Amino acid sequence: MPRKPNPETPAERSRRLILAAVRAVPRGEVAGYGEVARRAGLPGRARLVAKVLSAGDEPGLPWHRVLRSDGRIAFPDGSPGFDEQVQRLRAEGVVVEAGRVRGQRAAATLDELMWAPPLSPRADAAGTRRRR
Repeated sequence: MPRKPNPETPAERSRRLILAAVRAVPRGEVAGYGEVARRAGLPGRARLVAKVLSAGDEPGLPWHRVLRSDGRIAFPDGSPGFDEQVQRLRAEGVVVEAGRVRGQRAAATLDELMWAPPLSPRADAAGTRRRR
């Protein structure tokens, strides 16, 4: 009698979804830990994303494209991880200044595209909203 495959545990499923969301961040773009969690269907689980990435056991994973929500690199300034992440991001054309990616935002989610309010008339040429 053939055995049934073992069902995926919730932890394995979460890990698989997070890794898929990280792989989906395009070259030259970045996403925050929280954004990766939302894209993986795990809103509010930014720390879980950080935990999965900290394992570092996925060859070829573009982990360097994931940043803090304010655009900063999470590694301490000057650490080997910090230096490697800056190098990898710059190699993809991402501007990194003082440990922070500026002027770049991850691609909008489908929900944001469908439900976001229209841009104000004062929107700049790049299509971003200005804060008052």
